[in-house]
Amino acid sequence: MQTILGANGQIAVELARDLNRRGSALRLVSRNPREVNAGDELTRADLLDAAQTAAAVKGSEVVYFTAGLPANAELWERQFPTMLRNALDASRAAGAAFAYFDNTYMYPQDDRVQTEETPFAPLGRKGRVRAAMAEMVLDEMARGDIPVLIARAPEFYGPGRTQSFTNSLVLDPLLAGRKARVPVRDDRARTLIWTPDASRGLAELGTTPDAFGQTWHLPVHPDRLTYRELIALAGEVFGIEPQYSVVPKWMLSAAGVFSAEARVIRELLPRYQYDNLFDSTKFRTRFPAFAITDHREGLAVIRDERRASDGR
Repeated sequence: MQTILGANGQIAVELARDLNRRGSALRLVSRNPREVNAGDELTRADLLDAAQTAAAVKGSEVVYFTAGLPANAELWERQFPTMLRNALDASRAAGAAFAYFDNTYMYPQDDRVQTEETPFAPLGRKGRVRAAMAEMVLDEMARGDIPVLIARAPEFYGPGRTQSFTNSLVLDPLLAGRKARVPVRDDRARTLIWTPDASRGLAELGTTPDAFGQTWHLPVHPDRLTYRELIALAGEVFGIEPQYSVVPKWMLSAAGVFSAEARVIRELLPRYQYDNLFDSTKFRTRFPAFAITDHREGLAVIRDERRASDGR
């Protein structure tokens, strides 16, 4: 039995699909779980409740922590560490391996190449929460009672309900015939991961015994585009004349016209001033047959999905 904690998000949904293709029996856990594949076992649990989490994990061979929260710093500080601690304690009690899906909020926000050995240097409250959570998982890994791995992803772009700044500020407006909004600079290379690739990569790691005991960067295409290049490519793929504006840091810092979006992005603004160089060489070397989606292919999927939803 493979169990996904926080089973309603885009990463979890794609993960469930891939594990199902591999023939795994699945248990999907959230407050209101929804079936992804026929035959999925659905379990309601609040990860803030240790007893409910332990009951949800019981009998699992591998537990995937993909839980998310709204991008509210106070909520993260109050809830995320408790959710993760309950999940780790439950997995240890069940003797289950633990795969932690992580992001890069805790990394330095500059142009150094980010590898699995990059030291943490969080800026902002959410970055500090993510750093503390990663350290919690690393402590569990060092403890050695159960197999543990960390799978880390940079900024997303993708289909379905993918939640990312690239989707909400750039791709979604272009598809809707509006002007895209680029944070800070359009001439810096961005490392973006296609959400289905992130999920497939997580499934690959979680079903590979010797992947445990390590931190992994999930697979990204080695070609890094600037937002200027991504928007030009999106124009070709979407069949439009793309328009965009670059929103300066001062405007985003002041929240300006973006309100909630700006408040979310504010503590990440320094990274948009530099090339973002997330490196997944370790994964690509270990899993050379893993097919990574290139940007043109990913944009075509997003285009086709939008056309299908519009009935065109």
